[in-house]
Amino acid sequence: MSSNAEHGSPRLLAQSNYTICSMAPVIGRLVQGGLSHIRHLFNLRTDPVQQAYWARNGTVIWPWLKKNLIYAPLIKKRHNRNIQLARLDMGTVPSRFHTTLLTLYILSNIVYCCFLNYKTCNKAAILAELRGRTGHLAFVNMMPLMVFAGRNNALIPLLRVSFDTFNIFHRWISRLVVLESLVHTFAWMAAKNYAEKLTGQKHGMTQALHGNPFLDWGLVSLVAMVIILVQASSAIRHMAYETFLHLHQILAFFAFLGAAIHGHKGELPLTNYVYVTIALWFLERIIRWSKIIYRNFGISSSTRVTVEALPEACRVTYELKRPWQLRPGCHVYAHFPTLTWSLSSHPFSIAWYDTRPTPYKTLEDEKLPSTTQDLGSPLPSRTTTSITLIMSKKEGMTAKLHAKARASPSGIINIRGYIEGPYGGLESLHSYGTVLLFAGGVGITHQLPHIRDLLESYNDSTSAVCKIVLIWSVRSQDVFDWVHPWMTEIFKMPHRRQILKVLLFVTKPRHAGDVVSRSTQVQMYGGRCKPGKIVEEEFEKRVGAMAVTVCGPGAFADEVRMATRERVQEGVVDFIEESFSW
Repeated sequence: MSSNAEHGSPRLLAQSNYTICSMAPVIGRLVQGGLSHIRHLFNLRTDPVQQAYWARNGTVIWPWLKKNLIYAPLIKKRHNRNIQLARLDMGTVPSRFHTTLLTLYILSNIVYCCFLNYKTCNKAAILAELRGRTGHLAFVNMMPLMVFAGRNNALIPLLRVSFDTFNIFHRWISRLVVLESLVHTFAWMAAKNYAEKLTGQKHGMTQALHGNPFLDWGLVSLVAMVIILVQASSAIRHMAYETFLHLHQILAFFAFLGAAIHGHKGELPLTNYVYVTIALWFLERIIRWSKIIYRNFGISSSTRVTVEALPEACRVTYELKRPWQLRPGCHVYAHFPTLTWSLSSHPFSIAWYDTRPTPYKTLEDEKLPSTTQDLGSPLPSRTTTSITLIMSKKEGMTAKLHAKARASPSGIINIRGYIEGPYGGLESLHSYGTVLLFAGGVGITHQLPHIRDLLESYNDSTSAVCKIVLIWSVRSQDVFDWVHPWMTEIFKMPHRRQILKVLLFVTKPRHAGDVVSRSTQVQMYGGRCKPGKIVEEEFEKRVGAMAVTVCGPGAFADEVRMATRERVQEGVVDFIEESFSW
């Protein structure tokens, strides 16, 4: 066993590491959020001329950091575009800012592991200290590993950092935990062999593990971790995601269980970190299922799901049992138990939501008044909340859903299903005078609620927005049918002509004559969208601070990111990306 000093040292180092790594982003996001709120308050009911002050950078350092660190890809411009190797999906590259944080975190762990007592001449003591240090750090790192994997991570709304970003840190910290566990095991094996050489007694590994629960459960945890390391690689993960997800959860359970029993049997001082990790895991599952039950199931009925087949997609509408507080930019996870054998879910942006009065049934179906006093009282108001998703046909669940709806004579079916959420909706665009909304394909579903919200806030004089530009890139005109009813509603909103401009790009039109601009507010072009040119033109004509948001394919998002970075040092421009990388 290691000394108390050895036990306390990694605990103190880990606590200081967590404090430094957590407080810096918290302070930074609080300051950034405070400045956005001040800008929002000062620009309410102001005209474009009065917003000129907020269009200029007040410092040189912050714009430089945004261009060269925060918004910058690791190398050149590739960030969210998947790396392909022999037709295998190898995942995405972390941004420069993410890489910096991960590098600091990993280097700190390396320093903690190497911070040993090299003055001693006892090789076995150094190996034992390395064994203890790596084991303790693996225990400690399990906690952020679990927290970052949760959809209900409390740090997401606090820092306004997306689940997708936390998922990046989850994957890299998990690799660090596996590496530390392997070093922990090899150090134990080396110390054991060294001790046997000194004593002249040889005991095989099988004999050492036999009848020793402390070592047996440690081996169970290690084996589960190593399998996770292999099956969680991007290529395997993308080939069969649902199979990966369920196997991943089973292996994670045995990894945590083995680590907990290993720590308990050995009376290791940092085992409480593993207990807390397991508790957080179960708590996250309880919260998720509680949300599903509360949102989707009533006393006598459940959520109604209507699926309408569209060209290469489905329009899926949920009539919910209880009202939701929805923010623009939210997404939900959709479950269809009749389509898939598993309990897996898939994320989709909320394209539209409505709250409408629910009419009462006939007197025969409704509960009659119980007293004469009730006869003169008005009926309580009842409303129904519905949300609609657009599910682009890919493989697996979305392909099955589209085929099932297509097979119906009307192209519309009712199906069992439920949703979990809402999640996201972290960024408010109300403090910006100019908002550019880039969408690629089905990414339009993320931007539509923002347009609706900004128009409503403009009419209510509760935001600073004076100019909205929607840029939507699609392959063919058939995709326009996906959102036609909602765009019609948006075009009917008051003051839409004054502040909203729509740019449509059709990369593969059926006929060149089909690409015709309807008006100056709705312009259609044939060919690929060029984000650099659009950002440059709108930047010159901006009003106040400018926000550039994007939701679409990785390559398209990287182009928008590069175009935004080129302007951040010339004026106040913020970049916001919505992505789901798995």
